Amino acid sequence: MSLIEIITVALTAMGVFFTLVSSIGLLRLKDIYTRGHAVGKAGTLGVIGILLGVAFTFGDVLTGLKLLALIAFFFLTAPVATHMLERAAFLDEVNPIAKTQPNDLEGRYDYETRRLG
Repeated sequence: MSLIEIITVALTAMGVFFTLVSSIGLLRLKDIYTRGHAVGKAGTLGVIGILLGVAFTFGDVLTGLKLLALIAFFFLTAPVATHMLERAAFLDEVNPIAKTQPNDLEGRYDYETRRLG
């Protein structure tokens, strides 16, 4: 087995592991806020690991650059999308589970102006 193949397998395995952790977190966690955290963090790392594994598999510079651009795009947009979904849930007054403490925004958020008070 060559060094490129070992790196490819390691990166892809890392990506699959984080994707698996993300999907388990999505199924097991209790509310939208903790689920969003699992998907936002572990899912992003999983996709990045798999895409890096694909980049090493092809070994082509142009393909590698395209995949790096895709990784950068995903790295920038996935956490922002997760944050916006959780913010929308907060604005719709979706309560976290009782064990989630403290709620740092409780009593500090003005729903009319949508700003912290």
